[in-house]
Amino acid sequence: MKSAWVRRPVMGLAVLLMALVLTVLSPVWVVVTVLIDVARRRWRFPLARFIAFGTFWAWLETSGIAIALFLVLTGRGHSVKAHYKLQKWWTRSMVQALGFTVGLKITVEGAQGIGNGPVIALCRHASLADSIMSAWVVATHCSLNPRYVLKKELKMDPCLDILGHRLPNYFVDRGSLNISAELQGIEQMASGLGIGDVAVIFPEGSRASEKKRTRALERLRERAPERAARLEGLRYLIAPKPAGASALLNAVPHANIVTMWHSGFDGLDTFSGILRHLGNTKARVHVKVQEYERSTIPIGDAFIEWLDTRWAEMDIAVANQLQIEKS
Repeated sequence: MKSAWVRRPVMGLAVLLMALVLTVLSPVWVVVTVLIDVARRRWRFPLARFIAFGTFWAWLETSGIAIALFLVLTGRGHSVKAHYKLQKWWTRSMVQALGFTVGLKITVEGAQGIGNGPVIALCRHASLADSIMSAWVVATHCSLNPRYVLKKELKMDPCLDILGHRLPNYFVDRGSLNISAELQGIEQMASGLGIGDVAVIFPEGSRASEKKRTRALERLRERAPERAARLEGLRYLIAPKPAGASALLNAVPHANIVTMWHSGFDGLDTFSGILRHLGNTKARVHVKVQEYERSTIPIGDAFIEWLDTRWAEMDIAVANQLQIEKS
């Protein structure tokens, strides 16, 4: 659905219907999902908890849409400040809902030391929750207003669709043949980035999995063997694509760089992966944020090498953190 006038009402009504159905039928699905989990000997009740979060998600989506409509009706439909407040409330509520339903606990390291901006954040991408989690970290822990490079498929999320277009984000078309136009769109999104702002991008371009990691390295061996050699040892992250990050750096030449990796969301790139993860382990996530002064960041091909080095370091850090959590 390319037309926002069609997509938003359809998806908004679908989410509202989902919220109503799950709420009305909660006595039924609670019993059924618990019985299924017991039959499968899933004593952490992953299916029941997953559906519980789905119910909270649907109501938070509906609430976000309703508040966005209220802002329009009260003449604040173009207020960036009001929509950033809404985004902060929405992401915080989503994280709280994850904690209440699936027991998710997130620890954040390094965020308090981040400067006032402008900042460009290069984030690891491993799960369906990365956008929510990263927005919560930068808004709540770093006190920065995020603007995102998002894939256009996320427009199917009605609340994200509305907020995403009322705030200075850019929905990139990953299948576009006009790469220069997409990079220009990213640069335009970052124009005006100033004090209190952070531009967020996921350089991997997709949620990490073993299959995607292998395919990315195979491409690098053909196109850039020197990069493949630097990234051959990746076990958790995917080889980053430097074009989008470079576009942000070109657009804001005075911005510092922040890297953000996390452990604990690995394997949560699909709904089946989420259920499997919830059934086997506690939902614990560790986030590490690190800032780099812009004067220390090289440009051109040297930046690509710098980015690869940071990605290799983050991959090792993720492995070490996972090992700590297992011990």
